[in-house]
Amino acid sequence: MPEGPSIVILKEEVMQFEGQKITAVSGTSSEAIERLKDKTILSFKTWGKHFLICFEDFSIKIHLLMFGTYRINERKEAKPRLSLVMPKGELNFYTCQIKILEGNVNDYYDWSIDVMNENWNPSKAKIQLEKTPEKMICDVLLDQNIFSGVGNIIKNEVLYRCYIHPESIVGKIPQDDIDQLISECSVYSFEFLYWKKKFELKKHWLAYTKKTCLRCNVPIHKKQTGNGKRRSFFCTNCQQLYL
Repeated sequence: MPEGPSIVILKEEVMQFEGQKITAVSGTSSEAIERLKDKTILSFKTWGKHFLICFEDFSIKIHLLMFGTYRINERKEAKPRLSLVMPKGELNFYTCQIKILEGNVNDYYDWSIDVMNENWNPSKAKIQLEKTPEKMICDVLLDQNIFSGVGNIIKNEVLYRCYIHPESIVGKIPQDDIDQLISECSVYSFEFLYWKKKFELKKHWLAYTKKTCLRCNVPIHKKQTGNGKRRSFFCTNCQQLYL
């Protein structure tokens, strides 16, 4: 599943179509996508893992889910879920979720919980963590209503950086460590963006998919953790388990 930084890259790649009128629309989506024809794209936005195409009185929300893809000015053999043709090119989305949001897009999103948004508010994240003291930190970091844009790669790398075991209970983690975790979610997301643009993201992974701890030279544990049963990679020697 693409994480927040990858959706930001998508937004940057399609900015060439901002202000253009859609001349043709097709796709297998059950939404009323035909209404997009002859509409002018006002802007593109992102909120975490959501990609948004904004028009005058509605927006299209696109979620790439686990296996969604897109093509710019080219097509795959498979039928697209949504295909948009403009005077200077086309945009095609596959294996994704499409939803029409009526009215002002700002009524649907709290931009201050998106870790890559200019209005990101870490204090709001801390308040939400204080409301979930009994949960595992691995689950909370993936909660899109607290850390919009954080995915499993970011989760693993941030926990490793902060020396915290993924199964630690939120309320037992020292406040200084909580503050560092919150900060690193945004910091690492922007580093992720930088590395991905240079096609060298995997080279910088310290924990995700690794077999040996780079700090301790002992085996990295791989386990499905939390209620979400998402893959975690961690070192039991240097990542403290708070219970």
